[in-house]
Amino acid sequence: MKESAMNADRPTSDHPTSESAAADRETALMLAALQSQRAHVLQMVGGLTEEQARRAVLPSGWHCLGLLKHLAVSDEYYWFTCAVGGEPVDASLFEDRGDWQVSDDQGLDDLVRFYRSSCERSDAVLAATTLDAAPAYTDPQWQSWGMAYPDVRSVVMHVITETAVHAGQLDAARELIDGRQWVVLD
Repeated sequence: MKESAMNADRPTSDHPTSESAAADRETALMLAALQSQRAHVLQMVGGLTEEQARRAVLPSGWHCLGLLKHLAVSDEYYWFTCAVGGEPVDASLFEDRGDWQVSDDQGLDDLVRFYRSSCERSDAVLAATTLDAAPAYTDPQWQSWGMAYPDVRSVVMHVITETAVHAGQLDAARELIDGRQWVVLD
């Protein structure tokens, strides 16, 4: 029997198994959902003036800039760079709700760049792992939250959900600020 015929059933990079193809499709689908929600966030803050981006329109007092910083720090940095990638958590970023606090010298363009660079770092971390891998860092606080993240898949799903929730909050804030709507129903 020829060598090529003997190896026909062995997976190669040219002939992935159906299991690896399914994993690739799942990864692609999850990352596309994450990218879609990130784009939604950026579209909802796009076109705001500095004053509008800092205007709190809900009783809790948060504003669009604070939410953008929160997404960059608490979702992208904490979950992907630290939990998945294993970088030590810089606790100072979270002191006194620091993930929501925006200084006077931080403008909308600065925070959009910060969010985008956080997403790029996250994408690099995700490209270096698989959905089945365990997080490199397990925060003891997760148990007190009643949450478990046994694998990267569960972390990605959590961040997709968080980003989608916050994108929806930006939808409401944006409509209150200037009437812009994400989806207009007739």
